[in-house]
Amino acid sequence: MKEKFYISTAIAYTSGKPHIGNTYEVVLADVIARYKRLLGYDVYFQTGTDEHGIKIEEKAAAAGVEPQKFVDDVSLEIRRIWDIMNTSYDRFIRTTNPSHEAVVSKIFKKLYDQGDIYLGKYEGLYCTPCESFFTESQLVDGKCPDCGREVHKASEEAYFLRMDKYAKRLEDYIESHPDFIEPVSRKNEIVNNFIKPGLQDLCVSRTSFKWGIPVSFNDKHVIYVWIDALSNYITFLGYDPEGSSDEFKKYWPCDLHLIGKDILRFHTIYWPIILMALDLPLPHKIFGHPWMLFGNDKMSKSKGNIVYADDLVGKFGVDAVRYYMVHEMPFSSDGTFTYDLLIDRVNTDLANILGNLVNRTISMSKKYFNGEVLAPGELNDIDKDLINVVMNAPKLMEEKMNDLKVSEAIDCVFDIFKRCNKYIDETTPWILAKDPSNRERLSTVMYNLLESIRHGAVLLQCILPDTADKIFKQLNTENRYYESLSDFNGLDIGIVLNDPEVLFARIDKEVVMGELN
Repeated sequence: MKEKFYISTAIAYTSGKPHIGNTYEVVLADVIARYKRLLGYDVYFQTGTDEHGIKIEEKAAAAGVEPQKFVDDVSLEIRRIWDIMNTSYDRFIRTTNPSHEAVVSKIFKKLYDQGDIYLGKYEGLYCTPCESFFTESQLVDGKCPDCGREVHKASEEAYFLRMDKYAKRLEDYIESHPDFIEPVSRKNEIVNNFIKPGLQDLCVSRTSFKWGIPVSFNDKHVIYVWIDALSNYITFLGYDPEGSSDEFKKYWPCDLHLIGKDILRFHTIYWPIILMALDLPLPHKIFGHPWMLFGNDKMSKSKGNIVYADDLVGKFGVDAVRYYMVHEMPFSSDGTFTYDLLIDRVNTDLANILGNLVNRTISMSKKYFNGEVLAPGELNDIDKDLINVVMNAPKLMEEKMNDLKVSEAIDCVFDIFKRCNKYIDETTPWILAKDPSNRERLSTVMYNLLESIRHGAVLLQCILPDTADKIFKQLNTENRYYESLSDFNGLDIGIVLNDPEVLFARIDKEVVMGELN
């Protein structure tokens, strides 16, 4: 049996169209999911939309439509963008799904029956956009610590989840599982800023709005986001307090929750405590990725610096946008988006290092051998050095991917292509081709280049899937399997290459920037 790997993104809130900072997360998850599939894992990749809450109720009213119609339209738009970005999710979930709502009701009732949820009253400072209560000490400059907006005093009857009952157990778990929260700076923030000072009981119902899952035994209340939205990770796999599905037993616990750093607290405190109360194992790892900034600023509609992924794809192509997103985001610090940097990456990395390499290698093979792949001859030190770089790349990439340093893992793949370009300069095929006595040497050089490109394309499948497909088509091979990287003989002798195709055209920066301005 294949080893399982369950990866999830946070579910996107259906308050509006996601910008590229939101889209980055699902593309990052897709790269990881595709990589694990390449290695032979049985991967389950879940994403979707969070569709309840007062913000939805208010936006639907402002738009003059029912909340269900509002979330139907926004969820469809989010899924459209995820599909444009060529993400290979196995299940796109929606929290208005009746089966999810039914199980969430059961979860709430179970926690209430066992004394983990109780009825009380909440008085505090409420942030409507974040749908969160805060104490005075938690505010930053008198404003919401998560979004920076104004808060207002609010009071309402509510059900609460007992946090103190599980707080010490959670702290002990985090300390005994050092890889549970990554990066380590995020773990320290959660433990020192939230857990150690003491956890307040969590408000898990509302009476101030109706757009939510009703509490089954008190219909004045709707179940609040923490139990509703967070439970998606188990409900759609078939968890049920009365008896769970085989799929749930197979894939839970989740191997990787991939989330934005701004919702880390909810996933590393509230969610584990809910799971402990349900007597379920915790996820193996929760990774709080950084933000993608526009220049030096966080993207926001008020600043007018929102960039949408579908607009970028229409102008630059899906793989160019995927490459920029995952390559330009560091492991633990915020990344930057500018059109300048995107164009530079396309021209330098994609058009020059990769595209030009594939094009001229295929073209030389067509010119010198009519595109036929001939057997290589004896290898010299230059050949062996190239092959050594190529053969070491999968191991180096695996180390980086295991550490979730995806940007650095991509560099491991492009090191193959950079070494190939250097190899062309070292071996000068155009000079070898002038002397018929060098035919065997020339065939060796061409084979080494073509097989190196094939190795690189195998690894590239998880990052730039469409581009990898185009490379395999030009190489006229279906040998795209990870297992084939254990040897340097994956291109069959005697096959004839297909015609070269431009993978990435160079962008006239001045023209495009003028159009954008």
